[in-house]
Amino acid sequence: MLNSYKDLRVWQESICLVIEIYRLTALFPKTEVYGITIQMRRAAISIPSNIAEGYTRKYRPEYLQFLRVAFSSGAELETQLIIAKNLKLAPLKEFEKSDELLNKVMRMLNNLMDKLNPKP
Repeated sequence: MLNSYKDLRVWQESICLVIEIYRLTALFPKTEVYGITIQMRRAAISIPSNIAEGYTRKYRPEYLQFLRVAFSSGAELETQLIIAKNLKLAPLKEFEKSDELLNKVMRMLNNLMDKLNPKP
């Protein structure tokens, strides 16, 4: 039984993703602090934040909308990770855990949205 959004595995995994993005972006050059670093951190933070906000709405269509926003933030973060890799802002192996966590969170969000979306 879920008592809170904190009980959702997708929320828990997205918190791990935020922590990993902070770790990764700390490796970026200091010149990127106000560039891609802040953008990646905001996109990552948006994922669990929207999961939590949607869960507390208690109205399924609104909850789904917030999950869609969380998913969109995941796509934004994925794009930023690709850019950071192409710019070689950190060694490629440093991106592995972020990529894995993001893929996991995106799959979990997709599954949750499928379960909540009414079937015709």
